Amino acid sequence: MRITGGIARGRKLLPPKSNQIRPTCDRVREALFNILGPRPLGALVLDCFAGTGAIGIEALSRGADFALFIDQSLEAGRLIEANLRAAIARPRAAFGRLDLAAVPSLGPVLAHLPPGTRFDLIFMDPPYRRDLALRLLSLIDRDDLLAPNGLVVVEEQAQVELPERIGTLAVTDHRRYGETGLWFFQRHNQNHP
Repeated sequence: MRITGGIARGRKLLPPKSNQIRPTCDRVREALFNILGPRPLGALVLDCFAGTGAIGIEALSRGADFALFIDQSLEAGRLIEANLRAAIARPRAAFGRLDLAAVPSLGPVLAHLPPGTRFDLIFMDPPYRRDLALRLLSLIDRDDLLAPNGLVVVEEQAQVELPERIGTLAVTDHRRYGETGLWFFQRHNQNHP
Protein backbone atom coordinates (compact mmCIF):
# COMPACT_ATOMS: atom_id res chain seq x y z
CA MET A 1 0.00 0.00 0.00
CA ARG A 2 1.30 3.42 -1.02
CA ILE A 3 0.04 6.99 -1.06
CA THR A 4 -0.94 7.69 -4.66
CA GLY A 5 -0.73 11.49 -4.84
CA GLY A 6 0.16 14.76 -3.17
CA ILE A 7 3.14 15.60 -0.93
CA ALA A 8 3.46 12.03 0.38
CA ARG A 9 3.08 10.34 -3.02
CA GLY A 10 4.86 6.98 -3.12
CA ARG A 11 5.27 6.64 0.65
CA LYS A 12 4.52 3.15 1.90
CA LEU A 13 1.80 2.48 4.45
CA LEU A 14 1.85 -0.37 6.91
CA PRO A 15 -0.72 -3.06 6.12
CA PRO A 16 -2.94 -4.61 8.80
CA LYS A 17 -1.67 -7.70 10.60
CA SER A 18 -5.13 -9.22 10.95
CA ASN A 19 -7.96 -9.88 8.53
CA GLN A 20 -10.26 -7.65 10.62
CA ILE A 21 -9.18 -4.63 8.56
CA ARG A 22 -9.80 -4.51 4.80
CA PRO A 23 -7.85 -1.59 3.30
CA THR A 24 -8.98 0.16 0.13
CA CYS A 25 -6.66 -0.93 -2.66
CA ASP A 26 -4.35 1.64 -4.23
CA ARG A 27 -6.13 1.48 -7.59
CA VAL A 28 -9.55 2.33 -6.09
CA ARG A 29 -8.05 5.03 -3.85
CA GLU A 30 -6.28 6.65 -6.80
CA ALA A 31 -9.47 6.54 -8.90
CA LEU A 32 -11.44 8.08 -6.03
CA PHE A 33 -9.03 10.98 -5.64
CA ASN A 34 -8.92 11.53 -9.40
CA ILE A 35 -12.70 11.94 -9.27
CA LEU A 36 -12.44 14.31 -6.29
CA GLY A 37 -9.86 16.49 -8.04
CA PRO A 38 -9.09 19.60 -5.92
CA ARG A 39 -11.81 18.90 -3.30
CA PRO A 40 -9.33 17.82 -0.58
CA LEU A 41 -7.53 21.20 -0.63
CA GLY A 42 -8.28 22.90 2.69
CA ALA A 43 -10.91 20.30 3.59
CA LEU A 44 -11.97 19.03 7.00
CA VAL A 45 -12.09 15.26 6.58
CA LEU A 46 -13.88 12.55 8.56
CA ASP A 47 -12.63 9.02 7.83
CA CYS A 48 -15.11 6.50 9.28
CA PHE A 49 -14.19 2.83 9.70
CA ALA A 50 -10.68 4.18 9.03
CA GLY A 51 -8.72 0.91 9.24
CA THR A 52 -5.16 1.72 8.12
CA GLY A 53 -6.00 5.41 7.67
CA ALA A 54 -5.09 5.25 3.97
CA ILE A 55 -8.06 7.32 2.74
CA GLY A 56 -7.68 10.11 5.30
CA ILE A 57 -3.89 10.14 4.90
CA GLU A 58 -4.33 10.37 1.12
CA ALA A 59 -6.60 13.39 1.68
CA LEU A 60 -3.98 15.02 3.95
CA SER A 61 -1.29 14.33 1.36
CA ARG A 62 -3.47 16.09 -1.21
CA GLY A 63 -3.97 19.23 0.87
CA ALA A 64 -6.69 18.58 3.47
CA ASP A 65 -6.36 20.82 6.55
CA PHE A 66 -7.46 18.23 9.11
CA ALA A 67 -8.53 14.59 9.27
CA LEU A 68 -10.44 12.85 12.05
CA PHE A 69 -10.06 9.06 11.91
CA ILE A 70 -12.72 6.91 13.58
CA ASP A 71 -12.49 3.17 14.15
CA GLN A 72 -13.38 0.82 17.00
CA SER A 73 -10.17 -1.22 16.72
CA LEU A 74 -7.03 -0.65 18.78
CA GLU A 75 -5.07 -2.18 15.89
CA ALA A 76 -6.51 0.51 13.60
CA GLY A 77 -5.49 3.24 16.04
CA ARG A 78 -1.90 1.98 16.11
CA LEU A 79 -1.79 1.58 12.32
CA ILE A 80 -3.17 5.06 11.70
CA GLU A 81 -0.67 6.62 14.10
CA ALA A 82 2.26 4.76 12.50
CA ASN A 83 1.10 5.50 8.96
CA LEU A 84 0.60 9.20 9.73
CA ARG A 85 4.14 9.41 11.13
CA ALA A 86 5.53 7.64 8.05
CA ALA A 87 3.64 9.69 5.46
CA ILE A 88 2.97 13.22 6.71
CA ALA A 89 5.60 15.41 8.40
CA ARG A 90 3.21 17.43 10.59
CA PRO A 91 -0.23 15.88 10.30
CA ARG A 92 -3.21 17.81 11.58
CA ALA A 93 -5.16 14.75 12.60
CA ALA A 94 -6.86 12.98 15.46
CA PHE A 95 -8.06 9.43 16.14
CA GLY A 96 -11.26 8.56 17.94
CA ARG A 97 -12.03 5.03 19.08
CA LEU A 98 -15.74 4.50 18.60
CA ASP A 99 -17.95 1.60 17.54
CA LEU A 100 -19.82 3.20 14.65
CA ALA A 101 -22.04 0.13 14.34
CA ALA A 102 -23.53 0.75 17.78
CA VAL A 103 -23.55 4.49 18.59
CA PRO A 104 -26.95 6.22 18.66
CA SER A 105 -25.39 9.53 17.63
CA LEU A 106 -22.16 10.83 16.10
CA GLY A 107 -21.97 13.52 18.79
CA PRO A 108 -19.04 11.73 20.51
CA VAL A 109 -17.10 12.06 17.23
CA LEU A 110 -17.17 15.83 17.60
CA ALA A 111 -16.61 16.06 21.36
CA HIS A 112 -13.09 17.51 21.03
CA LEU A 113 -13.76 19.70 17.98
CA PRO A 114 -15.13 23.25 17.92
CA PRO A 115 -18.94 23.43 18.25
CA GLY A 116 -20.72 23.37 14.90
CA THR A 117 -17.89 21.59 13.08
CA ARG A 118 -18.99 20.16 9.75
CA PHE A 119 -16.89 18.10 7.38
CA ASP A 120 -16.17 18.87 3.72
CA LEU A 121 -15.36 15.23 2.95
CA ILE A 122 -16.70 12.22 4.82
CA PHE A 123 -15.38 8.81 3.84
CA MET A 124 -16.79 5.53 5.05
CA ASP A 125 -15.63 2.02 4.30
CA PRO A 126 -17.66 -0.18 6.65
CA PRO A 127 -17.52 -3.96 6.73
CA TYR A 128 -19.35 -5.07 3.59
CA ARG A 129 -22.99 -6.18 3.50
CA ARG A 130 -23.98 -5.22 7.04
CA ASP A 131 -26.14 -2.16 6.24
CA LEU A 132 -23.71 -0.02 8.24
CA ALA A 133 -23.42 2.53 5.42
CA LEU A 134 -27.18 3.16 5.54
CA ARG A 135 -27.11 3.58 9.30
CA LEU A 136 -24.15 5.94 9.26
CA LEU A 137 -25.53 8.02 6.36
CA SER A 138 -28.72 8.50 8.39
CA LEU A 139 -26.70 9.65 11.41
CA ILE A 140 -24.58 12.02 9.29
CA ASP A 141 -27.75 13.56 7.88
CA ARG A 142 -29.56 13.74 11.23
CA ASP A 143 -26.54 15.14 13.13
CA ASP A 144 -25.86 17.64 10.30
CA LEU A 145 -22.17 16.73 9.95
CA LEU A 146 -21.80 17.59 6.26
CA ALA A 147 -20.62 21.09 5.35
CA PRO A 148 -22.40 23.06 2.63
CA ASN A 149 -21.23 21.60 -0.70
CA GLY A 150 -19.69 18.70 1.26
CA LEU A 151 -19.47 15.18 -0.07
CA VAL A 152 -19.91 11.76 1.53
CA VAL A 153 -18.14 8.87 -0.20
CA VAL A 154 -19.26 5.33 0.64
CA GLU A 155 -17.23 2.27 -0.27
CA GLU A 156 -19.29 -0.93 -0.27
CA GLN A 157 -19.38 -4.20 -2.16
CA ALA A 158 -20.32 -3.40 -5.77
CA GLN A 159 -23.40 -5.68 -5.78
CA VAL A 160 -25.00 -3.83 -2.86
CA GLU A 161 -27.80 -1.45 -3.79
CA LEU A 162 -27.82 1.74 -1.77
CA PRO A 163 -30.92 3.95 -1.99
CA GLU A 164 -30.81 7.07 -4.16
CA ARG A 165 -31.81 9.21 -1.15
CA ILE A 166 -31.28 8.99 2.58
CA GLY A 167 -32.87 11.95 4.34
CA THR A 168 -31.51 15.06 2.62
CA LEU A 169 -28.56 13.14 1.13
CA ALA A 170 -28.79 12.00 -2.49
CA VAL A 171 -26.53 9.93 -4.72
CA THR A 172 -24.80 12.15 -7.28
CA ASP A 173 -22.46 9.53 -8.72
CA HIS A 174 -21.81 5.79 -8.49
CA ARG A 175 -18.71 3.97 -9.76
CA ARG A 176 -17.67 0.33 -9.82
CA TYR A 177 -14.12 -1.04 -9.68
CA GLY A 178 -14.24 -4.84 -9.81
CA GLU A 179 -15.91 -5.97 -6.58
CA THR A 180 -15.76 -2.48 -5.06
CA GLY A 181 -18.44 0.17 -5.44
CA LEU A 182 -18.15 3.88 -4.64
CA TRP A 183 -21.24 6.02 -4.00
CA PHE A 184 -21.08 9.82 -3.75
CA PHE A 185 -23.73 11.61 -1.68
CA GLN A 186 -24.48 15.33 -1.37
CA ARG A 187 -27.41 17.34 -0.12
CA HIS A 188 -30.13 16.70 -2.69
CA ASN A 189 -30.11 20.22 -4.13
CA GLN A 190 -26.35 20.38 -4.81
CA ASN A 191 -24.19 19.59 -7.84
CA HIS A 192 -22.26 16.46 -8.79
CA PRO A 193 -18.73 15.86 -7.36
